[in-house]
Amino acid sequence: MKPLILIVEDEPPLIEILKYNFEDAGFRTSLATDGDEGILKAQEEVPDLIILDWMLPKRSGIEVCRKLKQDKHTKTVPIIMLTARSEESDLILGLDSGADDYVVKPFSPRELIARVNATLRRSKPSFGEEKLIYSDIEFNVSSQKVFRNGSAVPLGPKEFRILNVLLEKPTRVFSREQLLDRVWGRDVYVEERTVDVHIRRLRKALNADSKVNLIRTVRGGGYSIDEDQ
Repeated sequence: MKPLILIVEDEPPLIEILKYNFEDAGFRTSLATDGDEGILKAQEEVPDLIILDWMLPKRSGIEVCRKLKQDKHTKTVPIIMLTARSEESDLILGLDSGADDYVVKPFSPRELIARVNATLRRSKPSFGEEKLIYSDIEFNVSSQKVFRNGSAVPLGPKEFRILNVLLEKPTRVFSREQLLDRVWGRDVYVEERTVDVHIRRLRKALNADSKVNLIRTVRGGGYSIDEDQ
C-alpha cells in the first residue's frame, strides 16, 4: 500500500508542487491548510509521515508538532518541518519540539522526497524483519503469516490487509471509509457493508482458538484492535 503523506501548508503554489511531486513519486497525499486542521487530519488519518510548515494560520507548526507528539495515536508519526528560518536556534527549536527532520526553504522537491524516504526507512523495520506484535497476535508482514498464541491463523488477502492496518495503529478507531481507502483504494467503489463482512471473517479466524475478541466495534465510529475493551 502506498504511504500516506499529510501536507500541512498554507501557500497554494507550494501545496500544488508538493502534492504533484509526492504523488508522482508514488505516495498518497492528504492536505491541511492551517494548524488546527493539520492536528485534526493527523488524528483522523494517522498518516505515514507529516510535512509541516512552521508558519501556519491558527496554530504554528511548532505547536502542532508538540501536540501530535503528545497524542498516543500520532506520537510515532515522523514529522519533517518546512521553514524559511535558517538560524541554528530555530533548527534546535524545531527538533526539540519533536520534528524528525528540518528543511529550509527554498528547497528541491527531489531533496525533500529523498529525506522523506530516508525518514520512512528509519521509522520502519527493514524488509524481512517487519513484524507487528500486539497482545497474543504476531503478524509477519514479509512472510504474510499471522499467529495467535503461537498457532497459525489462515486469512484471506483482504482480512490480512485489514489486520495489517489495525495493527499498525493499535487502539486507534478506523472508520469503514478509512478501511476501504487503505485496503481497497480510492479508485474502486465498494460498499461500506463489505468491510463488515470481512471484519466478521477476520474475527472468526482470530477467535478460532481464543475466547478473547480483540477487534472492537465502535458504534458510529468503526473498528479498532484493542485488548482493553
